[in-house]
Amino acid sequence: MPEVDHHICELEIDNKPFSFTVDGVFFTENEDVLFEKTGNIIENTDWYDAGYTVLDTFNNRDFNDLKNSIKKQVCIGLKKAGVSVDIKEFQLENYHEFAKETETHLKVIDYTRNLTNKDFNLDFSLLEKRYSKATKTDLSSEISEFGRSHIQIRINRPGSADFNPPHRDSYLSYYKNILNIWIPIVGCDLNSSLPIIPESHLIAEKDIVRTKAKGATINGNTYYVPCISKTSKGILKMIRPNPSVGQSLIFTPYLIHGAAFNHNNNTRIALELRFEKK
Repeated sequence: MPEVDHHICELEIDNKPFSFTVDGVFFTENEDVLFEKTGNIIENTDWYDAGYTVLDTFNNRDFNDLKNSIKKQVCIGLKKAGVSVDIKEFQLENYHEFAKETETHLKVIDYTRNLTNKDFNLDFSLLEKRYSKATKTDLSSEISEFGRSHIQIRINRPGSADFNPPHRDSYLSYYKNILNIWIPIVGCDLNSSLPIIPESHLIAEKDIVRTKAKGATINGNTYYVPCISKTSKGILKMIRPNPSVGQSLIFTPYLIHGAAFNHNNNTRIALELRFEKK
């Protein structure tokens, strides 16, 4: 059995160095580009080469309804973790004051990473139309391999390891033919929003060094997604597109993204949706 490597993953985010320690077995596959240039969701877009875009999505009323739904679900998660909270007084950006221990936080996200459309006060049929128009492809919020929708609330406490390592969602079978949607809710700015590598969906597998799925552990937490540590060109050079409130960052699951370390003093919360090609 291969020996687990205690690896320092070094990268740049907006030209600033960042590193973290990950335990895993790293390897390179002798394969070409996994991204299929025809038949994919973004093939008819003008952002095909970049692999991502930022889209105006919500008006103020819809966004506030969404934010209140997220607040409700986070409070449910805290309650399941044994933390008493007054939903009227609770503020999402102060989440870290209630989930101070990583053990508590992990119990919360065990709930908030597996939600569905019915958990939110939002018209998902309208979202389907908006994202379908943006990609010129008919999309559905139901993921066929799950037989339902799949929504995750991403919660990053300040200065913590509450982030996925750099990865491609497409390594997981149920995310191969979907559109990734990342929506900032609170605490999202150039110090905390999701980093990506433009055009990285076109990088061949033989040029990527990574672990297997469920093969990367950071601070004792093992992740479903693999960790990509570098490419044949060297360290990963990422950027934060930093969508504003009411916007969505949409991208192909083959795009390298992750390492969303929160440098701020408040909790950062975002919503992740996934839409599948009909």
